[in-house]
Amino acid sequence: MRGQTRQGLRPPSRRQGRRRRALPAAAAVAIGVMTLAGPAAATARPDAVQQALNALVRDDGMPAALASVQDGDGRTRTHTAGVGDLATGSKVPRDGQVRIGSNTKTFTAVVVLQLVGEGKIGLDTMVDTYLPGLVRGEGIDGRNIKVRQLLQHTSGLPNYSNYLGDDVRYYAPRELLDTALQHPADFAPGTSWKYSNTNYVLAGLIVQKVTGRPLAEEIDRRIIERIGLRHTYFPTPGEMTIREPHPHGYLRGAADDPLRDITEIDPSWGWAAGQMVSTNSDLNRFFSALLAGRLLPSAQLAQMRSTVPAEATFGPAARYGLGLVSRPLPCGGLSWGHGGSFPGYETRGGATDDGRAANVAVTTQLTAQADRRSLDRAVDTTLCRR
Repeated sequence: MRGQTRQGLRPPSRRQGRRRRALPAAAAVAIGVMTLAGPAAATARPDAVQQALNALVRDDGMPAALASVQDGDGRTRTHTAGVGDLATGSKVPRDGQVRIGSNTKTFTAVVVLQLVGEGKIGLDTMVDTYLPGLVRGEGIDGRNIKVRQLLQHTSGLPNYSNYLGDDVRYYAPRELLDTALQHPADFAPGTSWKYSNTNYVLAGLIVQKVTGRPLAEEIDRRIIERIGLRHTYFPTPGEMTIREPHPHGYLRGAADDPLRDITEIDPSWGWAAGQMVSTNSDLNRFFSALLAGRLLPSAQLAQMRSTVPAEATFGPAARYGLGLVSRPLPCGGLSWGHGGSFPGYETRGGATDDGRAANVAVTTQLTAQADRRSLDRAVDTTLCRR
């Protein structure tokens, strides 16, 4: 189950095939909805962002697409296309909640870096200092792995989510780690880069050991409440539903298989690497606040933005910092964000240093390169629109 995709987490193993799937009739007519935050009404002719979402539904077969775009002055526009529930044909909720997958890693990294700023964690301190004797395996030794290497995916730890099988159930964090430690290291710490969800499970365990509190409480106290993310949360153990209005998420099988509703699922196998739920607008607020220095001291934010090449996972010229990805924009400059992949949902987006932010979500997890490129282009369109 859930081997690594380009942006993070993956669903139960299944037959996969490339497709250009015809949309249900309800989805075919539910294209072209835009709402502005303010008194202005939607224009009759879709703008470039709306056209990009329409194309994701019409041409790429996504059941629904949602976007939130924030300009440099803080004005927000939300867009939807497609159908929120294929069974009923209901509308896509405006700025609906989605499972944000590996965007969770940035939240976890921020908490770790806050603790670094408080002198409670050292970036270049070995993992064994905080979790003595816990990290051992073939070519794996927590006495030789730095906290920094966890956050930057340079630890060489194998990715537990490649080995979970098809059993979708509750997983305790230690169980996820133990699964990874049954397999050999991918490389010696600090000698290469490879995306591994195991790194963030360990980062979350370190947070809990240092603070004496659950990771979810620390994320809520240190980030969600601090910057007013009203629609973002870390699901509780056993919580399979999404709390607020949301589009349904769907799983694709082989090319000829029908889409399967996978909205309700136990997300615990993602934990510190991918368990959270949010909205596009809340993600914009989060990444904007992060870049503006509202969540980290300047020294820790600079460390977070110190990057290494990550093209193999995040695309051309992408680089990975400490839980933060930079990508060049076609209109110039960089976007900073992460992206996430989780059964039923895919999210992409980021923020710029001049205050722009955008996030786009679709309601099926992407496995085909062409679909990922389409979603990346939609994000570029939203961030480059001025």
